[in-house]
Amino acid sequence: MRDDLALSRPAEVLLAEDNDNDVELTRQGFRSAKLLVNLHRVKDGEECLAFLRKEGEYVNAPTPDLILLDLNMPKVGGREVLAEMMADERLKSLPVVVLTTSEQDEEILKMYQMRCSSYIVKPVDFEQFLKVVRAIGEYWFTVVVLPKAASTDKASTQAEASGTL
Repeated sequence: MRDDLALSRPAEVLLAEDNDNDVELTRQGFRSAKLLVNLHRVKDGEECLAFLRKEGEYVNAPTPDLILLDLNMPKVGGREVLAEMMADERLKSLPVVVLTTSEQDEEILKMYQMRCSSYIVKPVDFEQFLKVVRAIGEYWFTVVVLPKAASTDKASTQAEASGTL
């Protein structure tokens, strides 16, 4: 079991989600997993890409260890975000978990073809949603070995005012 990240610093998670209720459930899920996580939230794909590219207000944003990406967001959707990430050498190695409501087989296949790391359908039940988020955190931050590039980002130890857990 890998716990290097959990012992060395908070994990940086970027949540691209426009639904405030899902954001709060995600926060609660990480808290209940008792993992040290800085959860950064963007409300649409445009903000997500700016965060990842460190543009505008996100110039000092940490490089996320994990991205939780909703597909159905305003302005720029998650599909477009993933396509942009895969076309960018600096972003394409970042792990992306698609966390969305779509259960369509074609959609799932397309996201894996676009190199998402995991595809998870959001549970509608409160307890199940928390359980899924806990499982995501435990898997990605205690089992998986993440790229060193993300973990050496100078800004990664800074807590974002709106997202530190």
